[in-house]
Amino acid sequence: MSEPQELPELSNIEKEVYSWQTTVEGFGEKGQRKLKNASVMISRIGGLGGLVAYELAAAGVGRLILAHGGDLKPSDLNRQLL
Repeated sequence: MSEPQELPELSNIEKEVYSWQTTVEGFGEKGQRKLKNASVMISRIGGLGGLVAYELAAAGVGRLILAHGGDLKPSDLNRQLL
């Protein structure tokens, strides 16, 4: 088992941007710092995967790893947010 990592500090801008979610009871600034420290991999960045990636980024997840097999087709572009 690895040693627990020290959670990253939030910048003043991050504190302002995420102020609404740090007020949630049981989440607070520590929860936001955990999100900043988190890594999430999303496979298949289609219509749903792209939206999930967007929402995780907006919530403050620190590292997103996006993977998509296959080719992007022009008909796919209307479902993309990223």
